[in-house]
Amino acid sequence: MKPTTRGTLAAALTCVATATAGAATASSAAAVTSVPVPVPLGGVEKALKVELPKARGELPVPVPGEPKGTRYVEGRLLPDRAIPQLPVSGGLPGGDVRAPLPHVLGSRFDHLAVSAPPSDLRALAPGLSVQAPVGQPEGDRYGLPGTGLPQAGVVTPMLQTVPAATVVTGPGL
Repeated sequence: MKPTTRGTLAAALTCVATATAGAATASSAAAVTSVPVPVPLGGVEKALKVELPKARGELPVPVPGEPKGTRYVEGRLLPDRAIPQLPVSGGLPGGDVRAPLPHVLGSRFDHLAVSAPPSDLRALAPGLSVQAPVGQPEGDRYGLPGTGLPQAGVVTPMLQTVPAATVVTGPGL
């Protein structure tokens, strides 16, 4: 095997290995749906010598989807959706707060906890539908196109989610 052939083969194998490693890294990063956000209050607790709430949150990572394409309708010069709708999936932020409760409700209740898990959110951006003032050629008008008023319409956006939260009191923080 010639040295130039070996060099070309080594370069091709290096490119394939790099592309495979990059695809593996990209797919694991794309699997993340939310990012945890801790709220550090330990320093304030020590400085004030007071028991403060424990808090943490989660921020969603929005993921755009494939746009819903245009639809061609017979008798129209322009497609039905000139600007297609873009679906975006993500979530509402979640949070968890546990606060001390100094026996206000009795000796068995030491804390109050509010938990709101991140919930899925599906959104569909608005689209635009346009009707041109000139139509298709008509046979009874000797091949001249029909005319009309231009029309434009907004395809309504959509937003779907089911948020949830729980409030708990109990012993211990």
